[in-house]
Amino acid sequence: MVLTSKEITTLEDLKTQEQSCINKYTLYEKEAKDTVLKNLFSKIAKEEQRHYDTITQMIDGNIPECNCNDCSGEQYNPKATYSCGEDSEDKKHDCFLATDCIGTEKLVSGEYNSDVFVFGDPGIRKALADIQIEEQNHAEMLWKYKEVNCMQ
Repeated sequence: MVLTSKEITTLEDLKTQEQSCINKYTLYEKEAKDTVLKNLFSKIAKEEQRHYDTITQMIDGNIPECNCNDCSGEQYNPKATYSCGEDSEDKKHDCFLATDCIGTEKLVSGEYNSDVFVFGDPGIRKALADIQIEEQNHAEMLWKYKEVNCMQ
């Protein structure tokens, strides 16, 4: 597989974006107060690392297999740590972290939505579309975490 310069540049940009996500989730895992949120950040950081590795493979000329039936967001059912009436600093802090990451996932998902059309190879488009779905799942899991913990 031979990539155009535009395709390579797009993949390099996506790789930088994934590295930023890995860094954010790794940092937020350390900063979160709630163990449930720490575990979610750890899980998402690992998935972002897999995205990074997938893009690296594509830059190297390989099209990896993908699971286009991912439903991890739908299946995620976190247990509540904070009560609905609680107004603690820890809850506010964790709410901020989760909300910030939802915003990041929206931006990342939108980038994949646009960038997928740069590529001529259907295998690359399929892999990037799969990553986009996984980014949407991350946002859904974070939203469910906020919802079960009564975070606005």
